Amino acid sequence: MVTRAAAAGLMALPLLGAVAHADDALGTPVGHVTIKVQSADIGIGRTWGSGRLTFQHHTYRFRIDGGSVAAVGYSKVTGSGEVYNLHAVKDFEGSYAAVNGEATAGSGVGGIVLSNPNGVKIKLVTQSKGGRLAAAAQGMKITLAK
Repeated sequence: MVTRAAAAGLMALPLLGAVAHADDALGTPVGHVTIKVQSADIGIGRTWGSGRLTFQHHTYRFRIDGGSVAAVGYSKVTGSGEVYNLHAVKDFEGSYAAVNGEATAGSGVGGIVLSNPNGVKIKLVTQSKGGRLAAAAQGMKITLAK
């Protein structure tokens, strides 16, 4: 008998494989991030949260603020991943974009690659809880905590 958690994990394997394959195109990771965000949506939504960047033997805290279009629901997301093409910590700040969809019912596993205009890329593996459906471009702004 397959449990719901096992079925969700099996369904996520192709997505995680695609994100893992992105390593080849992204190069060598230079940092690591962890995030905790929440999203609330009714058509146009808002995402907010925080995270930590580990880069060149230092840890930096940051805030996340963003939005989505054509979404409805609420979810809490935790994630971790690798940072690529970061040469100076100041280049980590900025607006990140990814075009993808999200469907969360109960809990789910996902993956995403985000990029900013400075050329920095973040590859995240995420776990979400809640009930949310998003079908359009999503973006977020990262600001280093002072």
